[in-house]
Amino acid sequence: MQIDIIGVPIDLGADRRGVDMGPSAIRYANIQQRLEKLGYTVVDKGNLEVPIAEMCTIAGPNLKYLECIVTTGRRVAGAVAISLQKGHVPLVLGGDHSLSLGSIRGAAKHKKIGVLWVDAHADFNTPETTPSGNIHGMPLAALCGLGPPELVQFWEESTPVIEPRNVAIIGVRDLDDGEKRNLREAGVMVSSMEQIDRLGLNKVMEIAISRISEHVDGIYLSFDMDVIDPQHAPGVGTPVTGGLTYREAHLICELIAETKKLVGMDMVEVNSIIDVQNRTALLAVEFILSAHGKRTWIEN
Repeated sequence: MQIDIIGVPIDLGADRRGVDMGPSAIRYANIQQRLEKLGYTVVDKGNLEVPIAEMCTIAGPNLKYLECIVTTGRRVAGAVAISLQKGHVPLVLGGDHSLSLGSIRGAAKHKKIGVLWVDAHADFNTPETTPSGNIHGMPLAALCGLGPPELVQFWEESTPVIEPRNVAIIGVRDLDDGEKRNLREAGVMVSSMEQIDRLGLNKVMEIAISRISEHVDGIYLSFDMDVIDPQHAPGVGTPVTGGLTYREAHLICELIAETKKLVGMDMVEVNSIIDVQNRTALLAVEFILSAHGKRTWIEN
């Protein structure tokens, strides 16, 4: 099996600089070599071209850097679609979460997919509900058909790109009021940290996997490192206290690997500027490995 590493050094969707260094930080943590030790053929496709903020304009306060983000999203979608067409597994390294506008769209071009969105935030805002105008808070809504036409439809693809009933969000602990309304109306599964505490992560994941794996060709995992508690992962774009533990994050990835249905993965929002000795990127590599089958011990 071949894994294609696709770097997307974008920070236009976020409200702070630094996440554009994420792909380099994850590579520096030896992602390619460690995946190869698992038996994969790994090809690093390098970084896609991403405009820098100084080259872009803010057309409106509720959709910052829209044109440049859409341009980047199209490039990401194309790269992911080509990888999957060849029978490979795309691993997209970010960069902020706006890149998923392209990665999941590319994955859904020739497959019907379920999406596991592991994130402290639901990223389900629209221009009408966003408090910041930052597009990294909108990609999942747009993929489910909510938002401006520029984000909802890049090409002639059918919309929504993914069916809301095939989406599960895990680890949420920071939602905007308008975003909550969007989620309820769309019918997306949302599992907050409170539900994880009450039910246990294994039960929550059992429900989520059952939901997103039904009547689909595969599962796409979009993993935002801010889902981890900041005491473990300090170098993220928008840290929120009370997040997943190190072991809980591993369990999510291990359970996805066990489905044998993973078709692609995003690892996003690693911010090297505020990280400590590349600790967050090193964790990101560990979670990627777990999602692709690494185990400490497996009974025969």
